Amino acid sequence: MKTLFYFSKKQQETRSKIMISLLFLLASFFSFSQEKVQDTVKVNQLDEVLVSAVRVTAKTPVSFSNLSKEEIKLRNLGQDIPVLMNYMPSVVTTSDAGNGVGYTGIRVRGSDATRVNITINGIPYNDAESSGTYWVNMPDFASSVESLQLQRGVGTSTNGAGAFGASLNLLTDSYSKQSSGEISNSAGSFNTRKSTVKFSTGLMNDHFELAGRLSNINSQGYIDRASSDLKSYFLQGTYVGKTSIIKALVFGGTEKTYQSWNGIDGETLLDDRTFNSAGIFTDEFGVTRFYNNETDNYQQDHFQLHWNEKVTASWSINTALHYTKGKGYYENYKEDADFSDYGLTPVDGQTSTDLIRQKWLDNDFYGLTFSANYKKNQLDLIIGGAGNKYEGDHFGKVIWARFASTSELGDHYYDDYGVKTDRNIFAKANYQLTEKWSLYGDLQYRLVNYKANGVQADFVNDTFRFFNPKAGLNYNLNTKNTFYFSYAKAHREPNRTDYEGGNAKPEKLDDFELGWRFAAGKAKINTNIYYMAYKDQLILTGNLDDVGNPIRSNSEKSYRLGLEVDATYALSNKFIIRPNFTISQNKNVDLNVSNVHVGTKDIAYSPSVIAGNILVYKPFEGMQVSWLSKFVGEQYMNNIELPAAKLPDYFVNDFNITYEIKPNSIFKSIVLTGLVNNVLDKQYVSNGYMWDVYPYYYPQAGINFLAGLTLKF
Repeated sequence: MKTLFYFSKKQQETRSKIMISLLFLLASFFSFSQEKVQDTVKVNQLDEVLVSAVRVTAKTPVSFSNLSKEEIKLRNLGQDIPVLMNYMPSVVTTSDAGNGVGYTGIRVRGSDATRVNITINGIPYNDAESSGTYWVNMPDFASSVESLQLQRGVGTSTNGAGAFGASLNLLTDSYSKQSSGEISNSAGSFNTRKSTVKFSTGLMNDHFELAGRLSNINSQGYIDRASSDLKSYFLQGTYVGKTSIIKALVFGGTEKTYQSWNGIDGETLLDDRTFNSAGIFTDEFGVTRFYNNETDNYQQDHFQLHWNEKVTASWSINTALHYTKGKGYYENYKEDADFSDYGLTPVDGQTSTDLIRQKWLDNDFYGLTFSANYKKNQLDLIIGGAGNKYEGDHFGKVIWARFASTSELGDHYYDDYGVKTDRNIFAKANYQLTEKWSLYGDLQYRLVNYKANGVQADFVNDTFRFFNPKAGLNYNLNTKNTFYFSYAKAHREPNRTDYEGGNAKPEKLDDFELGWRFAAGKAKINTNIYYMAYKDQLILTGNLDDVGNPIRSNSEKSYRLGLEVDATYALSNKFIIRPNFTISQNKNVDLNVSNVHVGTKDIAYSPSVIAGNILVYKPFEGMQVSWLSKFVGEQYMNNIELPAAKLPDYFVNDFNITYEIKPNSIFKSIVLTGLVNNVLDKQYVSNGYMWDVYPYYYPQAGINFLAGLTLKF
């Protein structure tokens, strides 16, 4: 979200102490109990117990890409996780502030972030009500990510809402055997600054590790007043036993961002592309001014407790408890607001007033996830599930009014709520039929109940029961070539905004994937053909509601058909090239808009061509130079192919350089990093929306830079 609440320092310390105490208590128990486990059980990397439940390998008939910690750190200078993923296949990213700091967005195969199932250590991260993902609530989280995997299409069963474009799972830092410290600072265009401090005690007594991070990011943004003041923390305690890993994690962040989600019209784009209308008002003397606190304020804190256990040589289990607390608001100035809209009565002949309002969210999300993995001979079986609950309060306050009427400070002019329970259970297995053939099967049952008021129908109490089967085949032609085919069915419930817009239906998807993987010597190639057939797909209309949320409506029949190719080729010992491209057709079939038949048209925000490339040059050990290119084809901002709704294509290039020095004393490593974004100074727009038939745009920054220094000791 969009919203700020600060726990006191004492509350923060108390919560941290509770989690750490719980960690050591559990560690003591398992240290005693594991004496009963045979010494022959070996554990090389116990994090694999968790990874196996949410991730896939080349043996699974699913289209996916990985991004490692080493790849992330090359460009991790303050920009958000979607921006760091920009060069992955079928990915399009955007930034409200225009420079990748603050509110950022991601689309995969044309599907926006509400349709990308995101988990952190297997715990759902998407907001339960909106399905959205707000990385601004966890600034600099990339600095605590060990690796991430993007599964395109439906992917495999995991926790959280169903994937309709992709699944993204992030694994936080593993434990370290050696103690370490790290100080990172970066600065650049638009007064952007990032400071990060990390530490690890290493394994104490060969069993316990405590690690943490503090980060601070500030930026003025490319767009006028699109400032960001972001703070975050990460604390992890780990117990490592002969057959166990127990982790207690506390992480989160606060954000204060000046609103920049209004966009600008076409005329302003030509004359003043950094203009920001947020906060504009005319005072009593007729002077145009901007309210200086037209901001979004939010704090989100996450608590996770994981127990990974290697029970026998064949069985391993993972269980996790989690709790997320979020609270905050966005504040804005309203001119000539009607008293009646705020529960106020006319006074002294006045029926409207200028006022400042705050719209609040106060929510709790908690639950349990579990999985068990049996791996022996030809069978690799995972059984898992979760039970999660979300409780959210929505309320509004007027904190100032020119004519206060009968209001009192602290009054709520609306009080709404939403309660959502989400339970699922799944079983998935890979079975090696022969030396060349393997079979994949995956069954999931999901039960969702959502209760809410304050939406168009005033009250919602819906229960959804979804059965999602998946199956596939893998064929190893030889050591170099693998072919796969898979089918997956997915269902997804409407979100709160869909209910506010009308009687939305749940959507259904049949996803077919056919792929070829080649790996030999200097070359790796992944090729995938996909066909995604939707029933009642909730498509973006291109319009926004009064708080900036995208409005969607059901399309009775639609599809996405595409070809994805990504490759890595070592041109020499010093040069590596990593191209990827997606060619697709994305159509609504026989679409009706406002009871008018418009025929078969492109799905909004779905470019037919997406391409990227990374050219890497390593002149000598410790130095890497990269030229990164991204092309996004033209796309429409609505579903009727209105000429005014077309976003032009764009081609952007970045330049990245890193140089690592390993001195003999004081520091283990000194890393210098430079990033020049949009080297060729392309004036482009990556996103927008329609206000009736009028387009509004989000311009992105021209050439800009970031530079960083990291000291490791």
